[in-house]
Amino acid sequence: MKLSTVFAAGAVALSLAAAPALMPAPAQAVGCFTGAAAGAVAGHYAHHHAVLGAIGGCIAGHHMHKVQKQRAAAAHMAPAATPSPAMTPAPAPTPTPTHT
Repeated sequence: MKLSTVFAAGAVALSLAAAPALMPAPAQAVGCFTGAAAGAVAGHYAHHHAVLGAIGGCIAGHHMHKVQKQRAAAAHMAPAATPSPAMTPAPAPTPTPTHT
């Protein structure tokens, strides 16, 4: 085999092996789109600052989604608030009236 063919095959194999490492990470834009839309509308009515409103709305929407997700995870992990039967106190005995 020719050296150039081996070199070309090695270069193709190396580029295919490195391709997954060079792929971009997926965007975490949950909450950003709705926040940006609301911020753009609010910014438009606040002296035509739709772009600044969209940027601020995106940041706020992403943060609010993150907080909501953390609260849902905390509520899911929290144990039930109902007391167990062993923890309920026994009723106090009622005193019997004494007749003197």
